[in-house]
Amino acid sequence: MAGKLLFKGMLAGLVAGLVIFVFLHAFGESQIEHAIAFEERMEAAQALPQGGHAMATEPELVSRQIQAGIGLLTGVLVYGAGVGGLFAIAFAFANGRLGPLSPRSTAILLACVGLIAAILVPALKYPPNPPAVGSGDTINARTQLYFVMMAFSLITAVASLITARRLWASLGGWRASLLAAGAYVVAIALAMAALPSINEIPEAFPIDTLHNFRLASLAAHVIFWTVLAAAFAAIHTKQKPAAPHSQAVQ
Repeated sequence: MAGKLLFKGMLAGLVAGLVIFVFLHAFGESQIEHAIAFEERMEAAQALPQGGHAMATEPELVSRQIQAGIGLLTGVLVYGAGVGGLFAIAFAFANGRLGPLSPRSTAILLACVGLIAAILVPALKYPPNPPAVGSGDTINARTQLYFVMMAFSLITAVASLITARRLWASLGGWRASLLAAGAYVVAIALAMAALPSINEIPEAFPIDTLHNFRLASLAAHVIFWTVLAAAFAAIHTKQKPAAPHSQAVQ
């Protein structure tokens, strides 16, 4: 049973991955191209010696065509399968434990919580950045801070769900949900205030490219979690066709 549920989650994640591949290929890659062009101009300007001749640049190990095609497709499919599997595990624990919610409603609720807690909230503190934004010397520190923010957000979200469920009987579903959501917001606000801020955007970087890249990145996540929830609910709740009634022997 657990294996079948895990397979359903991974299958739904693959479907969602295919959808966001189409979206990112159409709307995200152009912003990456703009960012890479800016980065190349900056590197060329810094590498220009006093004689006025630019230094030779190293050839690309992987071409942009491969990165934007099979590379992107492979990445989103692996991501989709992985997140879909984790989603199925979370569904196995939550299904039947969130009051009167049906399996379909449970999947939708989990997708909303995952999108908010794992993607949108961490992005408020540490938004996604295109190439040329951020120093290579601080990439490890920036990655660690992002995952600390994401882990804290997820743990706090799970704790809020458990708290709301326990308070439903005494306070009612609406009041318990509001109280748990309020506690989550306060905890996240304190975490954001405690964690250091990072701003390594070059002064000359095009603001439109930065805005469009972040918008495309967040939109892709919204699409991914929406498709993941819809596909998982459709696969999991699909009813088997009823067996035909046997005819009475006359």
